[in-house]
Amino acid sequence: MFLPAADTPSHLSTAESQPLSRISLLLCMIAGGLSVLSFAPFGWWPLQIAALALLIFYFIRVARPRDAFLLGWTFASVFLMAGTHWLVVSLHTYGGLPAWLAVLAIMLLSASLGLLYGLALWLGAHIALRINRAGITALAIAPACWMLADWTRSWIFTGFSWLATGYAHTTSPLAGYAAVIGVYGVGWICAVIAGCIAWMIHARHLHRTSIAYIVLCMGVGSALTTIQWTEANGSLIRVRLLQGNIPQQMKFDADHVLQSLALYRDMITEAPADLIATPETAVPLLSTQLPEGYLENLAHFAWESNSTLLVGIPWSTGPGIYLNSVTGYSFGQARPYRYDKHHLVPFGEFIPPGARWFVDMMHIPLGDFGRGDLYQPPIDVRDQWVLPNICYEDLFGEEIAAQIAAAVDRHSPVPSILLNVSNIAWFGDTIALPQHLQISQMRTLESGRPMLRATNTGATAVINGKGQITAQLPAWTRGTLQADVQGMKGMTPYLRLGNLPVITLASLLLLGLWWIGRQPRKSG
Repeated sequence: MFLPAADTPSHLSTAESQPLSRISLLLCMIAGGLSVLSFAPFGWWPLQIAALALLIFYFIRVARPRDAFLLGWTFASVFLMAGTHWLVVSLHTYGGLPAWLAVLAIMLLSASLGLLYGLALWLGAHIALRINRAGITALAIAPACWMLADWTRSWIFTGFSWLATGYAHTTSPLAGYAAVIGVYGVGWICAVIAGCIAWMIHARHLHRTSIAYIVLCMGVGSALTTIQWTEANGSLIRVRLLQGNIPQQMKFDADHVLQSLALYRDMITEAPADLIATPETAVPLLSTQLPEGYLENLAHFAWESNSTLLVGIPWSTGPGIYLNSVTGYSFGQARPYRYDKHHLVPFGEFIPPGARWFVDMMHIPLGDFGRGDLYQPPIDVRDQWVLPNICYEDLFGEEIAAQIAAAVDRHSPVPSILLNVSNIAWFGDTIALPQHLQISQMRTLESGRPMLRATNTGATAVINGKGQITAQLPAWTRGTLQADVQGMKGMTPYLRLGNLPVITLASLLLLGLWWIGRQPRKSG
């Protein structure tokens, strides 16, 4: 990355060691909360750049690493609390936790994840105070630290990268970077632009270097959107995506289970299609608990109507062992297909060590699933190959990229269409639904492949390989989304390399600056 050769030193020195003002922390808290508006359903992505610019502006001016820690921690904690407040619905309304405890749990989760950003800026401040150049701090150190914190959040304690910075830019000029450097690379570019703004505010005049950076970042991003990384594969397929809109409080209720089974049976058999997909756990009973002949009758319909059917169901492989699965039946295959979810949600789908007491306080059915393999084959649908992922799994773009790349390397069938089946009725009528849809849009931008979404309450949609929503059902309605979908083939740079380039480059950049900062200064 090009860095400004001539730069003014930060106006504060380590010797001054002035404490961070309360107004600075307050403004960062407000900016963190407001930056949620840059994501779906609001989509005010320039607000995110402005919020990060404010954070970096104060980061440039810190005299002590602990002040940088406080800036990053408060900004990120408030941001995450505001952006994931809907988890309270899951824990309180459907999980049965007292409201105060549910709110406290979300506050503790957000504050804990916020520590990653505080620590990242704390480490960055150690480098910045040695370098003592505002431009390098704003354009290199702060953005790299912020991106690495975003990335760390994607894997630590199994990962929770919801609302990573790059997701705000599925429709901004920066969207073109997704196919090359993924969501974390997009977030890095966003932070660099914010750093340019912060540097100019700090210097109190327009820097040609900063303006050039902003124009270059936006221009290259726009240009990248015109590149066709993938091409059409085979012919269009007709899909039917089912949205049963079954209230969460009724979904697993014994008095309503038979109604749910009948509802989805009728929706499935209403009409044939090349692909029919239900939401996650549309069949709410274990495969061993179903009425006799239920799955067999659905399979018979698929075979008789020349359709391929994918049904969300908890699948039992033995006593006390069950998986969150999608089972498939196809006119072209004698044996049933099955995909098992491999990236599980802590507390909701598996119980972390030492957390049994917390899970026992809630009333979440099927709360301790087994894991499927990371590399599972797609299912053949006419001349397309459809790779399912279940709910939370499409949050992990590097895993989807690894699955596609592995298929290429092994000369196995390569997925041409992605399918997400979800049930996020757990989070009520909140911004969680459009946020999850935006996550799926990012996966299509990274892979150059369409994503089909079959959900219980929303957002059921079809997204093409450029991240554009081409068809969608209204949330909280019962219906079937029918569309013709074109599969895609080919490999984007991100599918080949994943997050490795941006993580390596950011790490080497910070290590290089740390090494430079350790060198003795020349006198005179």
